[in-house]
Amino acid sequence: MADEKNFPEEIGEDEFADDDIVTLISGDGEEIDFVEIAGIAHQGEFYAILQPVELLEGMADDEALVFHVTRNEETGDDKFEIVLDDEIIDIVFQKYNELLDNVDKNDDGEDEE
Repeated sequence: MADEKNFPEEIGEDEFADDDIVTLISGDGEEIDFVEIAGIAHQGEFYAILQPVELLEGMADDEALVFHVTRNEETGDDKFEIVLDDEIIDIVFQKYNELLDNVDKNDDGEDEE
């Protein structure tokens, strides 16, 4: 699928707190739980990388989806819309990988004072 990217490790449902779980409703009205992997800002927009708690048809267990997140100013509710634009998906995952690289560099011997 165009909206999936490989995720570096398998995610188990028991590894996350309830606040890491996002429940979205599909077009069919089905509730689907996702683990929020990361939030990424890009050009004034906010994107979430989400991985389904239970494997979706056609997805491998190391894949995640990118959603554009907007907030309803009146209700304060977040709206998640799946991103289908490959360019945006690539940028979001590139930024995510850069964040992981920075964390790895800090963990690999750079002492904090």
